[in-house]
Amino acid sequence: MRYDWLDEYLMAKPAVTKDLQVEWNWIRYHIGGKMFAAILLDDDDKPVYINLKLEPTEGEFLRGQYADIIPGYYSDKRCWNSVMPDGAVPDELLKSLLDKSYRLVLAGFSRKKRREILGLTACGAVCAECPLYKNVCEGCNEANGKVFHAPAGKACPIFACCEKKGCGLCGECSDMPCGVWRDTRDPSLSDEQFEAGIRERAGRMRF
Repeated sequence: MRYDWLDEYLMAKPAVTKDLQVEWNWIRYHIGGKMFAAILLDDDDKPVYINLKLEPTEGEFLRGQYADIIPGYYSDKRCWNSVMPDGAVPDELLKSLLDKSYRLVLAGFSRKKRREILGLTACGAVCAECPLYKNVCEGCNEANGKVFHAPAGKACPIFACCEKKGCGLCGECSDMPCGVWRDTRDPSLSDEQFEAGIRERAGRMRF
């Protein structure tokens, strides 16, 4: 297979797991227990197809552009597509399609479940890394945003904004980072620390 980077690329994505479906001889990649990509192997364990999920219109368009992309083998052909492992699809395009498949399957979960799967809060913070977690604060996801630093009885403005916009994470919003982030700034942070924190949290949500 010419895409020798594929396994490392997929396993580097947040919360991805893989297994071997023995009956089919498929190496499957999952997010939240749902498959978003697979390498289909023949009887000699050589890749014959790479399966991934796309929006139906995009999949149909790409199949018309590339002979090496066909309707998904042994899959729902409306949403799934098979890419030849030694074909002419450019590496960067295949990476983009795998990214889209990952995001598409992840988006099928509820907002709360997406955050749980990724281990992130709405703003991209990791509650488990906070010394106040399970001590002063039960956590953003568990408290539905009503964390220790939020206004009394109300959700954190960032969490509330995500809920209002229907986003699981700020990273799903084109306005990130917006004025809400700056309005909820921890006053103990210097400008440099605050900007570094934004970059770190934003980076966790770009996949």
